[in-house]
Amino acid sequence: MRIVVGITGASGAVIAKRFLEILKNLKIETDLLITDEGKAVIKNEIVNEALEEIENLATKIFNINDFSADIASGSNCHGKNKREAIVIIPCSMNTVAKIASGISDNLILRVCDVMLKENKKVIVVPRECPLNYNHLENLLKLKRLNVIIIPPVLTFYHEPKTIKDMVDFVIGKILDNLDIKHNLIKRWKNFK
Repeated sequence: MRIVVGITGASGAVIAKRFLEILKNLKIETDLLITDEGKAVIKNEIVNEALEEIENLATKIFNINDFSADIASGSNCHGKNKREAIVIIPCSMNTVAKIASGISDNLILRVCDVMLKENKKVIVVPRECPLNYNHLENLLKLKRLNVIIIPPVLTFYHEPKTIKDMVDFVIGKILDNLDIKHNLIKRWKNFK
């Protein structure tokens, strides 16, 4: 299995880093794409060295403007170059709006376009709070395109003790939607 991971300029770089760590531990290959804004957020939210740490977790790194990359073509979605999905984590509302409008002006957006036309999974982890009308409309457009939307919401029934526990819950939901087995989260049960 091979997953494309896109990191955009929304808050939540720690979620992306942990997601890549887990995929690497599960021996799942990853192609990494990071926008310039995403790089700035990584440096701001974690530390300057984090960008290199994050890049070292990926199998392959692509330049965000390299439209000649093999992942920019639907003919490379099959066979030995097969990518199962793209996960944009975190996903800015700018990226959400562009996907919803069919704009492909960077490699993350082009890969989304390819995945959608090839009926592959597209998962976005949108980061914005509160949401305005345009955000909601664009997310609805994505849902109509069969994009899986997994906001990093707080949950408490699994009794989190740390921020990592909360991050792992979100990642568990992503892995569930990718049909990847894991034991990151405590499953819901009847608490009566």
